[in-house]
Amino acid sequence: MKNIYKIYLTGVGGQGIVRVSTIIGESAMRKGVNVVMSELHGMAERGGIITTEVKLGDASSALIQNGNADLLFAMEPVEALRSLEKVGPNTTAIVNSAPVIPFTVSLGIDTYPEIAKIIAELQGKIKNLFVIDALELSRKAGDTIASNIVMLGAAAAIPGFPVEKELLLTSMKETFPASTIEVNYAAFESGYETILSEISRS
Repeated sequence: MKNIYKIYLTGVGGQGIVRVSTIIGESAMRKGVNVVMSELHGMAERGGIITTEVKLGDASSALIQNGNADLLFAMEPVEALRSLEKVGPNTTAIVNSAPVIPFTVSLGIDTYPEIAKIIAELQGKIKNLFVIDALELSRKAGDTIASNIVMLGAAAAIPGFPVEKELLLTSMKETFPASTIEVNYAAFESGYETILSEISRS
């Protein structure tokens, strides 16, 4: 593992960003890797944005400087756009294409960009980009609220991701109740296999 691996995770409230960050951190600590993490909850009028910054390795501060993220983990397309300042030439990004429509859009106050246009902009600015429909994969796995675990599985398949799949699965087993662990395993595997398949085609 490189000295410090920097992960910027972003999404909105209820998408399980903090849980994923915790699973990654706990898994890294199982192999004796130092972990520092920060968590930011945005204001409600901004859509309940949540970001976490996780550094694995020899770091004292969780703050990721602009352009220095190794991995952008975006649970929501617009939040991926908002996080582009963290992206540099060596950043890999995984983005969930399923949008979370703000209530202001439902009320007709705001509009939500077309997903295709969001993805096109991301493609123009991120060299190593993986886009998956984590909601659909989660639904197929048996639980629509496991999109974050689909994305975790996707992250585990990224070349250079410093936490082994087996460690993540062990931490998941200790995180989820027995009644839901199999569904979460299935969600994880769907994300993992989707990225492996995409890499093999490239």
